[in-house]
Amino acid sequence: MVKGFIFDYGGTLDTAGCHWGKVLWHAYQAHNIPVSESQFREAYVHAERTLGANPIIKPDFTFYKTLDTKLRIEMEFLMTSGYWNVSEQEYVKLHNNILNSVYNGVKAETEHSRVVINMLNERYPMVLVSNFYGNIGVVLKEFGLDTFFSHIIESAVVGIRKPDPRIFSLGVKALNLKPEEVVVVGDSFYKDIIPAKKAGCKTVWYKGEGWTDEQYDESIPDRIIVDIAQLII
Repeated sequence: MVKGFIFDYGGTLDTAGCHWGKVLWHAYQAHNIPVSESQFREAYVHAERTLGANPIIKPDFTFYKTLDTKLRIEMEFLMTSGYWNVSEQEYVKLHNNILNSVYNGVKAETEHSRVVINMLNERYPMVLVSNFYGNIGVVLKEFGLDTFFSHIIESAVVGIRKPDPRIFSLGVKALNLKPEEVVVVGDSFYKDIIPAKKAGCKTVWYKGEGWTDEQYDESIPDRIIVDIAQLII
């Protein structure tokens, strides 16, 4: 019997199961940034490590400001590495164009997620478990998702990051349920599905475009979906 849900945020509620690296790469392609995917991947990893190691993202940052900051770090890396030669004027223009197009896409996707979450929340208690920068509460409010989760388990706050199964155990404890009564929904096989299984939960893999072409054992998750609306079908 399912009695509660744990949701991931990034990649699950905001990008239809697609890895954020791929979302940004496709945006770079759409705006004709003249770099290779391998060069972009270097920039993406550099930005993630920089944000993870330094308190650049403040607790009051909206997602718009967070994305703005992330793009700036990526693009500065591409320029200083000699991968992208561009004038200041053109850089500002392309930065803003990508920022706004990606943000608008996220707004549309989170609205779709909000409708589904609202329907599920009429029957089930919910907790959010996310590797984030300490500002997830502001981001959830920004997209109208802040009223659905009884607790938020955020890596930057609790000091445990996925794929450590203990972060999902904290979510189960917050729900006051047994692990086998809880369904974890996430886009990352490695960071969500495998550790949630280790924590004893049921799992739903929201399968979108991954960061790599690695193939996974699809018998491990209890269910695979390609649209969050499938949760209410």
